[in-house]
Amino acid sequence: MPSVIIHQSSIIGVSEDSQKETLDGNLAVAGVPYFVPRSPNPIGSLLPSSGYPQNSKDVKLFQPLTIRGRTLKNRVVVSPMCQFSAKDGMFSDWHLVHLGAFAVRGAALVFTEETAVSPKGRISPEDTGIYSDDQIPGLRRVADFIHSQESLFGVQIGHAGRKASTMAPWCSRGTMNALGKKAYSVALPSDGGWPGEVYGPSELPFGPEMNQPKEMSTDHVAQIVESFVAAAQRCLEAGVDVLEIHGAHGYLLHEFTSPLSNLRKDEFGGSFENRVRLPLQVVRGVRKVWENRPLFYRMSVSEYKEGPEKCAQSGEWLQWGPGQSAMLARLLTDEGVDLIDCSSGGNWKEQVIPVGPGYQLPFARHVKSAVPDVLVGAVGLITTATQAEEALQNRDCDLVLFGREVLRNSEFALDAASELGVVVQPAVQYEAAYTRQMRRR
Repeated sequence: MPSVIIHQSSIIGVSEDSQKETLDGNLAVAGVPYFVPRSPNPIGSLLPSSGYPQNSKDVKLFQPLTIRGRTLKNRVVVSPMCQFSAKDGMFSDWHLVHLGAFAVRGAALVFTEETAVSPKGRISPEDTGIYSDDQIPGLRRVADFIHSQESLFGVQIGHAGRKASTMAPWCSRGTMNALGKKAYSVALPSDGGWPGEVYGPSELPFGPEMNQPKEMSTDHVAQIVESFVAAAQRCLEAGVDVLEIHGAHGYLLHEFTSPLSNLRKDEFGGSFENRVRLPLQVVRGVRKVWENRPLFYRMSVSEYKEGPEKCAQSGEWLQWGPGQSAMLARLLTDEGVDLIDCSSGGNWKEQVIPVGPGYQLPFARHVKSAVPDVLVGAVGLITTATQAEEALQNRDCDLVLFGREVLRNSEFALDAASELGVVVQPAVQYEAAYTRQMRRR
């Protein structure tokens, strides 16, 4: 188990007794290839309680967390969110501005969208990738800017499996599924897609309107492991701080773990031990090259299929669920995963998700209870600082990942501080807009 430090009232480089106004001149952030003014305290971090008495209260959302030597200045994390805005997998100015905005406004850790480990592992032709050395400079450019704001930069790597070669959601060609929702649309060769070269654990499509996958050979499975390892190595070269392996939402690693999508009869199918073999091989390979840096794993804790996870009579696993998720979390922790990012769904076409405020928090709580020595991230309709703080205070999770809420409000971290009655450091360039929030009380 790697070292995890819970800081009570300070972050590296910030003295509890210091005052905010400590810079002598307009100093530059170190280690960035261009000039960026350095804030007296990291953006989004609590200002010293000696100058701001209201900051003496125990607010978990703004308590730093150190994992393997990398410090999150607070517990606000920007979740991976697909943008469908890349050409040939390359990160562009869109990604720089989109992701950089969250760092400017105080998020501790900013994740990219799922970034494919191979060209045919992309969800859509417009997904980002890290399967070529040519993609390193664009990724490094984003990393440099996020580091200039004293935030950490994370990349989620994955393979779409049988759900590859689909169109961006706003290009659904108007089709609807049985639940009255927009259906997936196949990305045809004319769209830049590869519908005849989609692979999964078995020849079982996600739905009737989706691509018909081919079953991966064992040699292909071995190549997938190598692709994840090579992607991790490229992320290391690009200066990425945190890596997350995507094992959720019905993409390849999730497909292998679930009896709903994995019908194989070889060493990668059947028993729980066989179905989790590929994710464990991926984690084992990535951990070797990822050095002593934080490694996260996102999993779907429930597939929302009717009926039990396991047959009471035969003992056969019928679908993926909380029981196997806890078992896998234990194995992943033993292989060097530092945090389980608890999501749900995406692998059962007829899923009915009971969406509501914090609807996935019980999954985070379950994994945290079952494997207390692993860090846990919570995600899913957590839209207020009060919600997030309650989850942290209850020890349901160790950090909170925000998705659509930060798309609506990129200043969420700064607004959260105001909601919780504490004062954090804004970017010095924007400080004049926060004088009211920064009053001492």
